[in-house]
Order: sequence, then C-alpha cells, then structure tokens
Amino acid sequence: MNPLARRIDWSALDDAQRERLLQRPAQAASAQVQASVAEILKQVRERGDAALRSLTLQFDGVAPDDFAVGEAEFAEAEAIVPLELRVAMIAAAQRIEAFHQDGMQQAYTVETAPGVVCERVVRAIGRVGLYVPAGSAPLPSTALMLGVPARLAGCREAVMCTPPRRDGTADPAVLVAARLCGVSRVYKLGGAQAIAAMAFGTDSVSRCDKLFGPGNAFVTEAKRQVSMRADGAAIDMPAGPSEVLVIADAGANPAFVAADLLSQAEHGPDSQVLLLSDDAALIDAVEAQLRAQLPQLPRNEIAQRALASSQLVRVQTIDSAFDISNRYAPEHLILALRDPRAWLDRVEAAGSVFLGDWTPEALGDYCSGTNHVLPTGGAARAVSGLSVASFQTAISVQAAQPRGIVAIGPCAIVLAEAEGLDAHRNAVAMRLAEATA
Repeated sequence: MNPLARRIDWSALDDAQRERLLQRPAQAASAQVQASVAEILKQVRERGDAALRSLTLQFDGVAPDDFAVGEAEFAEAEAIVPLELRVAMIAAAQRIEAFHQDGMQQAYTVETAPGVVCERVVRAIGRVGLYVPAGSAPLPSTALMLGVPARLAGCREAVMCTPPRRDGTADPAVLVAARLCGVSRVYKLGGAQAIAAMAFGTDSVSRCDKLFGPGNAFVTEAKRQVSMRADGAAIDMPAGPSEVLVIADAGANPAFVAADLLSQAEHGPDSQVLLLSDDAALIDAVEAQLRAQLPQLPRNEIAQRALASSQLVRVQTIDSAFDISNRYAPEHLILALRDPRAWLDRVEAAGSVFLGDWTPEALGDYCSGTNHVLPTGGAARAVSGLSVASFQTAISVQAAQPRGIVAIGPCAIVLAEAEGLDAHRNAVAMRLAEATA
C-alpha cells in the first residue's frame, strides 16, 4: 500500500490545483475548530476552575482537585526520571542557552541632534504562560525550548501548563525539564482550556501577559482567539500542527529523507510532510524507504494518517522547488542538496533550515541549540521562531534639552501644521519660544 496519498508532477497542475496541494490539513476543519474553541473559552472565562475541571474530565479523563503540581510530585519526578535522560536534558539546555544568549534584544542610545538623545531600553515581559503539549507523547524538549529563553529574559513570573496523564499526574520528564529552567509553577491542564486559563486567569491559574508554545489545531486557534480579545493575552506566534518540507536532489540519501519525513509525520495525524525533487528515481527510492521504515515505527498508525495529507512532488528544477517552498513557508525546511549552503540565499520563508544530509530536523527538535517552537501554517512568511527577544519588550525613550528644542523644534512645528494638529504645534512652539528668549 502506498503510504503517501499522491505523487504529483508540479508542472502538470494549474494554479488552483497547486493552491490545494499546498493547503494544510488543519485548514479544512477550521470552522468546526473555531466554534469549539470559542465555546471552551467562554466556559473558562465565565466559570473558571469549575469549567477547567469539567473540560479536563471531558478531554483528558481526569478531574483533579488541584491543578497545580505540588512539591511531592516534583520530588517523585526527580526520582523516577532516568539519569541518562536527565543528563541529555541538561546538555540540551546548555546548548539552547548558548545559542539563545546572543538573541537577546540590546539597549542602545543615539544622539539624533545636538541636545536630543533617543534610547531603546529592554524589559522582560512580566507574566508569561508556557504551554507544553502532551497529546500523543510528552514533550520535555518543549519545556526546555520555552523555559530557557524565559529565564534568560528575566521574566518575573512563568506559568507552565501541560496536559495530565490518565492517572492525574504530569509527565515526570516535563516536570524535571521545567525545574531545570527554574519554572516551579506547573499546572496539569491541556488544550484550549489551558490557553483560556492562562489568558483570562482563574482562582488557580494566574493571568498571563503573553502565551507561548506549540499545540494542535485547537491550541493554535485558542491562542489566536485570546490574542484578539481585550481581556485576553498576547501570543508568540501561530505554532500548530508540525510540518516539514524537504528539497532533495539526485544525490540525496533516500533512507535519510524518508526518515526525516516520518519523524514529522509521527507527531500527529494533522502533521504534514512534503518532498520536492527534480529526480524521479530519488522519489521512487524515498517512497520505497517509506514503505520499509513505516511498519517499524511504534507510532506507525499516527504517521500513516499524517502521510495521507502529504505529497511527493516532482519539480522541473531545484530552483523551482525553492519558489514552491517560499510559497508554502514551511515550519521546517531540509535542504538535502549537494551544496546546501549555496542555496541558502534562495530561502525567503521558513521557520528553521537544516543544511545537508547530516543535519536531521530532529537535532533542532532536541539539542542543536536552536528553538523548535516555530511558525506553522505559512506564518513563516512574516513571523520568526521563538527567541529570548520573544520574551522581551523594547521601550523607546527620548530626552531633549533646550538646545535640542532649538535644533529640532521647527521641524516638529512644520509637520504639526501640515497635519492640522494645533495642540501638537503649540506644545513645541511654547518651549521653542522660551528656549530662544
């Protein structure tokens, strides 16, 4: 059985067919998701913790009396997480910190005219909400990706939500990762209800200024909706179902390419993977590898469902593949090319790029140092992946002395008069008159 829905020749498609081919699977269910999420947000906003309990029972099968992870649960997690995993998380956290330190916004000061000094000062966002998914698998790596830059930024308060397991506990590895980042306020809440709790606040969960983290279509939609409300919260980016696009030439290793496609497909049934190649034989070989590797995966049923919405696309040239990739704007872009860096300038829109045969996307997911919270759904055309700067705000400051008013006051007066704003003009003109008296 062919594990992918279709093999496509791009040149044989018209514009409408090409647009459909590049459509994300989650978009088809958007109306239903929007309505469901709106109802969940309404319940949490109106009923607080009571709604959280009923929704958690509905979606996660448990209704804890206390959503907060207590000290005893943290201690138990520390005791049962294997040493090998703890060491790996520590090493990953160190690389993430090393890379992210240089991504912090920097303050600067400029004298724009004699007696006029303008500055940009940087402040950490006060209260941040971190969402760590655990739908079909726990993601301690996401706790690191969110917690490390939040700590580097110096956020005063960090709240983390992660779905409870069937026994009512949080995943131990996620808890250990949270503690490694200095996050001690963790709540066993998942899905759109967790986003609502952090956005609006309840008796148990603090209201946050900005929300971070990836999730499924419901989480992504919840983030979108709360970001549009006056009583909601800002968000980092649209970070929904995972996606990868691979551009491969004839020299690519088909086993590597298939493994990269499957590594994203196993995230969830709403993930999407695409292969673009100018070589039919390479596409044949990748398809054969998919057939061979898929049955060996414990999560093969999930991967199989994701592959049903994915494509193997034959293109005329590698150059044209970049046109398609930029149009799609993938979360992850793998360049399985003989000279990948030479092609890097052709990349206009992507969350994160992986150069060459020996750079699997999985390295970025875990421990290379870059952040795996990335824009999805085409948002990479205008949105960047998570960084320390995402947890900071920049405030402009200006200070003018009397000689500064003399230097630039006339300019402001001319512009105010052109716009018909007399009060603006007067605020400057009064000072100018006194400074020149």
